[in-house]
This record gives sequence, C-alpha cells and structure tokens, in this order.
Amino acid sequence: MAVEVVNHMYREGNELPLILCHGFPVDHRMWDRCATSLMELADEQEFVPFPIWAPDMPGAGDAPIVDPDDVGRIAPDGAYEDALDLMADAYVQMLHDAGYEQAIWAGLSMGGYLVLNIQRRHPESVAGIALLDTKGDADRPAARANRLAIADECEREHSVAPVMFFVEPNPNDSSIKRSAAYIEQFSTWINEQDPEGIAWRERMAAGRPDLNDQFERITAPAAIVCGEQDPSSSPAVMQPMADRMVHTEVTLTAIEDCGHFSAWEHPEDVADALLALVRRVRDAR
Repeated sequence: MAVEVVNHMYREGNELPLILCHGFPVDHRMWDRCATSLMELADEQEFVPFPIWAPDMPGAGDAPIVDPDDVGRIAPDGAYEDALDLMADAYVQMLHDAGYEQAIWAGLSMGGYLVLNIQRRHPESVAGIALLDTKGDADRPAARANRLAIADECEREHSVAPVMFFVEPNPNDSSIKRSAAYIEQFSTWINEQDPEGIAWRERMAAGRPDLNDQFERITAPAAIVCGEQDPSSSPAVMQPMADRMVHTEVTLTAIEDCGHFSAWEHPEDVADALLALVRRVRDAR
C-alpha cells in the first residue's frame, strides 16, 4: 500500500471499533487522556468492551512518510490533490483488514477532514461520526499558501520550528492552552515529529476539497464537539455544521474554557460525548 497508517489499540473488543483520528501537528498520543477517560467511563457504565483505535497518519508518530511518487496529482503550487483521498482509503482498508465493515469515526481538526472524506468516499463504512474542533471548508488561497510555505520551510530547514506556534500562548486562549503542562506536552510531541512528515500533512491538507456538501449526506448518528475558545472551530463555526445534518440525530457539545485540542484539554467531557455516541449507534443497530 502506497499510503500507510499505523494503528494503535487502546482497547480490544468484539463490538464496532471507535477510531480516533488525530489532529495536526501531533500524532495519536493527543488522544491518550481521552481514551483513558473513555475506558474508565465505559467500565463505570458497564458497557460491553468495544475496540478503541488511534492510528497515526502518514508521516506522524510511527507511520512512514509517503513517497512523492505515490501521492497522485501534485498541483503547480505543491499541494497534494489526491492525498486525502488516498489516506481515507487506507484507513478504511485498515478497518477491513481487521475484519470490520463499519466503525464509529471520530476526527479532531485535521482528523475531522479525514473523517468527512471517509463519509464522502466510503459512507457505507460509517456507523457513527464525531467531528471535533474542525470544519468542512477547503483552504482559502491565503491559508493554502501559508500551509505550503510551512511545508517548504520544514523540508528546507529539516525543522519543526515552523509549527511551534501551536504552543505559543495567546491572552484569548483557554487557561489550559496557556498552562505550563499544555505547552510542555505539545512542545515535546511536536519536537518528536519528522519535519518531512509535517510537510506531507500540510501538502495533503492544502490540496483537500471542500467538504461542506457532506453534512447533509450523513445518515449515521453524529456528534459535534468544540471548545468555546477554539480560535478556528468555535461553536459559531460548528453549530451551522450541525444544522446541516438534517438526515440524522446530532448532538453538539460546547466545552467552556477549552481551545482547539478539546480531547486533551477536557478529556472527560469529550469521552462523555463519544460514549453517548457509541450508545446511540448501538441503539440504532
């Protein structure tokens, strides 16, 4: 397979898997706190154990970087126009290889782009869908150019410095995002990434299509989660996404004093929303 993801299992089980898709510029470990809360909450509520997976995207964590010859079309500006499709196909193939036809897919930020694209390309594989701190828009020209400039610099300098702004505190950020614990943890994770892997994901995201037409096509139980102080995916951005999901039941959880990485900042609240989604998927089957 030209595009490879590396799966990490928090828990095994015989029910449909819950697949946690991580954000940028880190890897699956951003789900650690939430997965722990999710397992504890599931045990308290005497849930039948279900698989909880958290794959690494290509070039993140343990997953290898994709050779440029295997990314499909490359736009004149360097964006990878087929890479998100190839990654979505790889995630669904991972699911099939494990013997499952469907999963509950949860994606945060860039992981949300992936989950929406799985809905677009493989709707039959979606038993439930959770979108966290994300959006359906393709990049506007300035944002696309900025992504590609970051990718160029990461490759040229072989450095993760161009994405360290993710840990720079801002007075408008949540108290947790401004905390020493957040800054230390996310700095460590970013510094452990491969600069070329960061560049690959930036080029993939820059080339993604607009996915706003997918919301009204979702028929599986759905959940939307966001931080009230998320600078890019606040409730004002994500409520309209929920409003477009007219063919399913959708819940929206807006978390106080929470920024972009809600699954790390408030793992218990996110776990509660995800477990409620798992329950609704089970009830619908």
